[in-house]
Amino acid sequence: MKTHYTIPIFIPERACPFRCIYCNQYHITNCSQTIDKEDIENTIQAYLKTFPEQSEKKVAFFGGTFTGMSIDEQNHYLDVVLPYIERGLVKEVQLSTRPDYITPEILENLRRHGVGTVELGAQSLDEEVLRHSGRGHTVACVERAASLVRDYGFQLGLQMMVGLPFDTKQRTMATAQKIIDLGAECTRIYPTLVVRDTPLARLYESGRYEPLSIETAVDWSLAALDLFESAGVTVLRVGLHPSEGLRDGSQLLAGPFHISFKELVLTERWRRRLEKLADETSGEHFEVAVPSEEINYAVGYGGANRKMLQQRFKTVRIYGLRN
Repeated sequence: MKTHYTIPIFIPERACPFRCIYCNQYHITNCSQTIDKEDIENTIQAYLKTFPEQSEKKVAFFGGTFTGMSIDEQNHYLDVVLPYIERGLVKEVQLSTRPDYITPEILENLRRHGVGTVELGAQSLDEEVLRHSGRGHTVACVERAASLVRDYGFQLGLQMMVGLPFDTKQRTMATAQKIIDLGAECTRIYPTLVVRDTPLARLYESGRYEPLSIETAVDWSLAALDLFESAGVTVLRVGLHPSEGLRDGSQLLAGPFHISFKELVLTERWRRRLEKLADETSGEHFEVAVPSEEINYAVGYGGANRKMLQQRFKTVRIYGLRN
């Protein structure tokens, strides 16, 4: 089985005509700045030197609504990657965009330029949540875009957010199920954060929006994660990338941010499993073998699960199974 590696290319964020309630457009410029071809090539070549030769590699464009750019601008980036695909050094390109920036013309161009995966930022598939979040598109728009992406032979990704205004756990789960039903092969789960200088920040400061607690965000995200995994949908990320502005609090006003959010989610999954095993265990000693790749989550973030068990048993042993 081949290992998979991603070469990230960060493109300049571009101004968006929509004002999603959680988005801070003060950090989005109106310029049409592009990255030099040399910069992209240097990045690709640097990553290729670190990856095993027989591994499967792809280039992923992050940082903007890719298909919101003109075709010429899109090709500025894609044309740099195409020779690496033709030479077999890179398998494909992956990119993300809004569902209302998908057309047959755009997809035809992406297909000619080695794109294999298109991720759509759906965020929610509940009409009321979309409307109150200022997304500027409907559920029907996501359905249409998802269908087009699949019809043109791309792998479909659909990203979601939990805890948007008017969201509930039931609506979160309905969105996750809809993502599955639309044929997504991959997804990302992001908790909603209150970023400074946003409409959501004003709602929060006026008492009209309450962000999820970290415990609730973990619970909802775990429920969605379990549903996706049971349906065979690959979850590429759980939790937001910990940018400097989130780490130091300069951009974050409130909300369930944690630098290791995914680890909290997987810790909670194992806490529930271990509690059930503990209830079925008699005596003073507790011992359990877990898959070696899951050992850190079983022990728990900060040793939380081990500490929980140590309150109930005289000795606790959690160890990894060798493959």
